[in-house]
Amino acid sequence: MSALPASSREWHLVARPHGWPVPADFALRETPVAEPAEGRILVRNLHFSVDPYMRGRMNDVKSYIPPFKLDHPMDGGAVGEVVASNAEGFAVGDHVLHGLGWREYADVPAKHATKVDPDLAPLSAYLGVLGMTGLTAYAGLFEVASFKEGDAVFVSGAAGAVGSQVGQMARIKGASRVIGSAGSDEKVKWLVEELGFDAAFNYKNGPVKDQLREAAPDGIDVYFDNVGGDHLEAAISSLNVHGRATICGMIAQYNDTEPVPGPRNMALIIGKRLRLQGVLVGDHYDLQEQFVQEVGGWLAAGELKHRETFAEGIENGVDAFLGLLRGDNTGKMIVSV
Repeated sequence: MSALPASSREWHLVARPHGWPVPADFALRETPVAEPAEGRILVRNLHFSVDPYMRGRMNDVKSYIPPFKLDHPMDGGAVGEVVASNAEGFAVGDHVLHGLGWREYADVPAKHATKVDPDLAPLSAYLGVLGMTGLTAYAGLFEVASFKEGDAVFVSGAAGAVGSQVGQMARIKGASRVIGSAGSDEKVKWLVEELGFDAAFNYKNGPVKDQLREAAPDGIDVYFDNVGGDHLEAAISSLNVHGRATICGMIAQYNDTEPVPGPRNMALIIGKRLRLQGVLVGDHYDLQEQFVQEVGGWLAAGELKHRETFAEGIENGVDAFLGLLRGDNTGKMIVSV
């Protein structure tokens, strides 16, 4: 067995951001590496995920997931190679998915690691299209929004990791119309020309309400919300009777320091008998096997496309995260270690 490295670098949160995070809120620190204790494995991370939900964990508030601790390594999805094992069922050379990202080497309890097959898909895919973001899209559309064939679907943040999958899944399953919003003309073009959306618009080019009405003159049946704010208000306006909205993210207000006003047309929920429901991926791991099988099939057949934006090197981890909050990525944002 090859000698283990003496140390590993990891990103710590050193200050709680007020509004937009800044590089000074984070520090890249060295920590010693040791042989794993019983029931644990040592993983050399190859890729880790940066995701919008991590912004909320930087605040010291009670939420569905505990906040990051100050002066401790941050965590999140990662895939890597086992370099030392003290756990049954895991051998050196195995590839695993686990939750201790933001670092070069991770000492992982074996029960929290899942073996993945690098021959089925590139390892980075297990952080996105075949991972948490893909399952979020799948569960949010089919289970939470009760999507059915013939529905017209609107997705905000449609060029992101979750949104780009939602639109394609709706298309594959027979949506009558798929509409997306994104923050650049280049992203809009990608949605329509590459991913098969029927229509898409740049929300910076005019009021969302007007652009949505033009893109969906007959209204929408399902809204998948990654943005909140004016997008949610516009969707409530355009939703048909018995429409459903899956509330997945509100990236438009993640960095606000003051509460933002909610949609001003909530009364429409009553007359239209709308259903708005939040989604957390952790509630839907019972779908994991079905999801990997179905989506793996679509990927293999070329029916479903995914794009990744890579930042190279652990030292660029924070820049990648800040870029994600600005919308610099198309598809899944990943840091390759």
